[in-house]
Amino acid sequence: MSPPAPVSPDAPPVSDAGLASQLRVTIARLSRRVRQESAIGGDNVTPSCMAALTSIEQVGPITLGELAAVERVQPPSMTRIVARLEELGLVTRVTDTCDRRVARVELTQAGRKLLARSRTRRDAFLAQRIARLTDAERAMLAAAVPLLGRLQDDAE
Repeated sequence: MSPPAPVSPDAPPVSDAGLASQLRVTIARLSRRVRQESAIGGDNVTPSCMAALTSIEQVGPITLGELAAVERVQPPSMTRIVARLEELGLVTRVTDTCDRRVARVELTQAGRKLLARSRTRRDAFLAQRIARLTDAERAMLAAAVPLLGRLQDDAE
């Protein structure tokens, strides 16, 4: 499928619903493409596992229930995801120092390295695509980044 034609500043305005639909489709396709590029052979790490690893890295040691809430999945699903990450040696469970009945999940060194490699690959993929843009297009993209961030922040 070819990329959409550039939008002229003189183009007629698009409705909010129409823009929302275009944005949703474009972001979903770009996100899927970036995920595909970041796949590191032999790791067998699903997008759900990568998302959980990223959340664990951002939040720090976290309970499975808290992680399920952050990722917006049911606790049984998160239990399976974390079990897989443990099998791969990417996370480990540690006993909470304040309440020994509580276990928290934290990244291992292997988990940190996997995230770093994945980010490097995703960033390189996007950098290659951005390099193909004109200076004006890069400026528009740079201006759009904070707006996209606001859409995300407002949704939470």
